[in-house]
Amino acid sequence: MLLFLIIFFLLYGGIHFYVFLKAKAAFSFGTSAGICISLFMLAMVCAPLIVWFSERLELEIPSRLVSYIGYTWMGILFLFFSASVCMDIYRLVIYLAGFISHKNLSSLILSARLSFYFPLMLSLIIGIYGYFEALNIRTEKVEIKTSKIPEEIGRLRIVQISDVHLGLTIRARRLQRILEEVKKAEPDILVSTGDLVDGQRCGIRGLSSPFREINPKYGKFAVTGNHEFYAGIGYSLEFTEKAGFRILRNEGITVADIINIVGIDDPTGKEYSLYNDISERKLLSELPPDKFTLLLKHRPVVDKDSLGLFDLQLSGHTHKGQIFPFSLLTWLYYRHTVHAGHLRLVDDSYLYVSRGAGTWGPPMRFLSPPEITVIELVHDPGRTNN
Repeated sequence: MLLFLIIFFLLYGGIHFYVFLKAKAAFSFGTSAGICISLFMLAMVCAPLIVWFSERLELEIPSRLVSYIGYTWMGILFLFFSASVCMDIYRLVIYLAGFISHKNLSSLILSARLSFYFPLMLSLIIGIYGYFEALNIRTEKVEIKTSKIPEEIGRLRIVQISDVHLGLTIRARRLQRILEEVKKAEPDILVSTGDLVDGQRCGIRGLSSPFREINPKYGKFAVTGNHEFYAGIGYSLEFTEKAGFRILRNEGITVADIINIVGIDDPTGKEYSLYNDISERKLLSELPPDKFTLLLKHRPVVDKDSLGLFDLQLSGHTHKGQIFPFSLLTWLYYRHTVHAGHLRLVDDSYLYVSRGAGTWGPPMRFLSPPEITVIELVHDPGRTNN
């Protein structure tokens, strides 16, 4: 965790320095303006820490204010940085083309000021669009035909929510949007695949009650994500249980003699010495093999030793990058599985990775709309899975 924070703040500080140099080149401001801009940027770099300390002191209003400002700035800054780097690459290509062809192509390059304004306007437009995209909850549907669902049941509907991140920026109104879509889906089982709460926990205790309005026929089940540990595992488990979920921490159960559900703890617990290290394969092997086995894991990491022992793994965590082009990094990191969507594995096992219903950090999404997922398990005697 400490190494992650060091790397994060070095990179985040470095991006601020890059943007400062771009602004300096565009406007040639003096010492006084440079100091003011530097102090503002320093405050923005430190905003996540300010939020963390304010939240721990239970200063909810300052925490929320700094959170909105700091994380909105983070999103806009990332978009500006991405667009500006593309401009720099373009400038380099033009320079190399001119050098190789021995021609003066400088007329094709924008001035320093225009090279600043163009990424700025683009990032503001995308940021505004991204704010509204983050509110547009979509319902994704997946159908799996299997002989493991009893004929008398016929169809079992599982609804997955993931990465809601209830906290300083995701509050009652956003939660209501999410739960309205869940209610419309009329789930037989509701599952949460981690990060139901965020690292900040100011004023969210009352947000557990809307979940209790949803009572699927076969229950509600949840696993931990990394943010459950960041927020404090005791607090997170208490909130999740009050919301009516049964939390599966490296354990498996058979529900109503219809379906096996196995929940795996997020490995972040190892950093806090709060992880019950047990073989995933052993857990799966102990359940009735004739039942459809649903595996809940926050991260879309597939244990090769478990292939063939589960039918469907549901995960989240990636947000599909949340803001393009960050999604390119999540795609690269999870290139051996999938960073969003449906993937068929070997031995009739499947993986589905949710984009998540909420947002982490910047309250915006771009080319990665939030979702709830409806998985229909349909009885089909002629096949195991499809």
